[in-house]
Amino acid sequence: MTRDDAAAGTDGGDTSDAGADLTHVDESGDVQMVDVGAKPDTHRRAVARGTIHLTPSTVAAIREDGIDKGDVLATARVGAVQAVKHTWETVPMCHQIPITNVDTDFDVREASVVLTVTVETTGKTGCEMEALEGVTTGLNVVWDMVKAAEKNDEGQYPDTRIADVHVAEKRKRRVGGE
Repeated sequence: MTRDDAAAGTDGGDTSDAGADLTHVDESGDVQMVDVGAKPDTHRRAVARGTIHLTPSTVAAIREDGIDKGDVLATARVGAVQAVKHTWETVPMCHQIPITNVDTDFDVREASVVLTVTVETTGKTGCEMEALEGVTTGLNVVWDMVKAAEKNDEGQYPDTRIADVHVAEKRKRRVGGE
């Protein structure tokens, strides 16, 4: 399969049906936003999680509020919530949805910080992209806040990495139903 085949959503074989099963591509191959207008409103909840690996000394400084830029987790929490609310502006095919709740939870471990973001909405489309955006931005904020502590003598980040960002849970139930 070529890169063009992958971009077109084909396997390189017969392209007469190219895009027929793709929800974000019209008959002529143009990218489009999915019309969710006819879908029923549902309560939706998505939980995403990810980890930033840091040196133990940086984690200790986070615990002791010893990072020069300020409170790492409070700043990352604000960044995560802001990212959730603005996902539709950065992910091209996402709908702007009414966010009804955002919860952020930090699990500070010996050499890492795990961030879990839970997003809830009532609407016609899911909120897993919002939860993922919250996690990735929240972890990027942690990195930004601690980068001076994480750099080695050459200005590199040999121990710092963001990993295992994933949707941990996704639920929906119809409004007024079970």
